[in-house]
Amino acid sequence: MAVRSWLERLQAASKTALVQDGKRKIHYLFEDGKEMAEEYDVKTGQLVSRRWREKNTLGGFGKWQVEVGEPTSPLLGALESELIKESSSNPVFVRKDTLSSYQWRIRNLPYPKEVYSVSVEKEQRCCVIRTTNKKYYKKFSIPDLDRYQLPLDAAALSYTHTNNTLIITYQKPKEILAAEEQLQKELKKVKAANSGDGDCKTQ
Repeated sequence: MAVRSWLERLQAASKTALVQDGKRKIHYLFEDGKEMAEEYDVKTGQLVSRRWREKNTLGGFGKWQVEVGEPTSPLLGALESELIKESSSNPVFVRKDTLSSYQWRIRNLPYPKEVYSVSVEKEQRCCVIRTTNKKYYKKFSIPDLDRYQLPLDAAALSYTHTNNTLIITYQKPKEILAAEEQLQKELKKVKAANSGDGDCKTQ
């Protein structure tokens, strides 16, 4: 079963843990060389960020790709960052999960709620955001459902609009909730180093 096979990949991966700044950071190294880094809130157990990295064709490491959490801005020189800075009014698409659902926030969308429609495209395995005023369109997938090979369910999808932000929520299926609970038990067995043990400098 796909749910089992992805969970088994996570269990088989080499894992290291670090507790720092109120977050438990888990680093996974898979057999194929891919890396995944996750951060959980120590108090709530909620996933704060997830990033992926894999080796490029020359064998070096590529850039970290953000799946969950705030996108990391590239470190640029002061002048350079001023020249290529994105407009602060552009829509910003960010995934921020809760314990029971996947959630996406698109900031800088000032139109009222009735302008938006959010639908599930089952064949394409993605969700689509459309606006009646043709000002915004976006397709996005839910990688977690792909990894567990679970179908998308339109009934699990809902959205709201507040403070110029469109908030889309997809309730996690029971199979994923059960797998995540099992994974958390596994992660508790990974001995975590405290930030003071390494050479991490605290501000």
